Amino acid sequence: MSLTPNQIRAALWAAIAVVSWLLLSLLAPVLMPFLLAAVLAYALHPLVERLHAKRVPRWLGAGLAIAALMLVLLAVLLLIVPVITKQVPLLKEQVPALLDRLNASLLPVAARFGIDLQVDVSLVREWLGKLITGHESELIEGLLSSLRIGGSALAAVFGNLLLMPIVAYYLLLDWANLVERAKSLIPPRWRAVVQSFLDETDEVLGQYLRGQLLVMGVLAVLYTLGLALVGLKLALPIGVFTGLAVFVPYLGFGLGLVLALLAALLQFQSLLGVALVGGVYLVGQVIESMYLTPRLLGERIGLHPIAVIFALLAFGHLFGFIGVLIALPASAVLLVAIRRAKHSYMGSKLYLDQSPPATASSKVDV
Repeated sequence: MSLTPNQIRAALWAAIAVVSWLLLSLLAPVLMPFLLAAVLAYALHPLVERLHAKRVPRWLGAGLAIAALMLVLLAVLLLIVPVITKQVPLLKEQVPALLDRLNASLLPVAARFGIDLQVDVSLVREWLGKLITGHESELIEGLLSSLRIGGSALAAVFGNLLLMPIVAYYLLLDWANLVERAKSLIPPRWRAVVQSFLDETDEVLGQYLRGQLLVMGVLAVLYTLGLALVGLKLALPIGVFTGLAVFVPYLGFGLGLVLALLAALLQFQSLLGVALVGGVYLVGQVIESMYLTPRLLGERIGLHPIAVIFALLAFGHLFGFIGVLIALPASAVLLVAIRRAKHSYMGSKLYLDQSPPATASSKVDV
């Protein structure tokens, strides 16, 4: 059976898609740092171009852009590391006393209902002693074992963290040439359509990045003011860290909440102070989920609030933590493709054909 040219072309594209998928599956661990470096270079490319327009050499502009990003990340670490190093040692001294007071207040109430409720303070004190003094390696080893992460994997993670800025720097140096070479691989008859798609995608992703920065700034101010109003001494570092960390959905908010509750517990030593700090984060999460993310991100990239939630859950389920990170920008790209597919469908003969559908004959031939 001979195949038509269209069938041969479709088979070739299907074979290319299958081979590409197999290669991506096999090389995913190796390609991940290069993919993240490409995303990093894409985000920093406009800054490098602006510096180049002001007669700054491209090599210097790329270095300044990478250095600025590294300084921002370092500033975030410098904000949060002192908080952890100051607060964690206080756990061993203050938490057992707090639990003793909690026992004293809960035992009479629980006894009225016939419930034997008591916190084992000695066990907590022993666990904290292991955590703070001398047994950190055992705890870390157990944690890594439970997470199924070996030493080689950790070495790969740190190696990738060092590799990404280096790869991103070289990509920024030759970004324009790389883009042109990629475009030259596109068949000439498709170049206009592909260029239009890329331009629209670039505009949507630019709006997403600006919206994400705006959300981070608003939340940093919101959490800092809220924590300061309830009297938390570490309101500034914890509030700023929480606002910046929301770039990582769920994880950033959760880490900020844990640090704030820990600081409140050690400072106020009362359930009321901890509840007030928890209330600040509850209000912040509601504002972020119901207004900031849907309005400043969803509307900028054209996603309905329900679609934003679905994208986070779907990409997180499919690709894990990395999927959560890329959920919204990837959804923006998919949205552009869906818009164009819808436009093509609305202009196709299948949609515009006005002839009535064929009906089955009521007569049966014998």
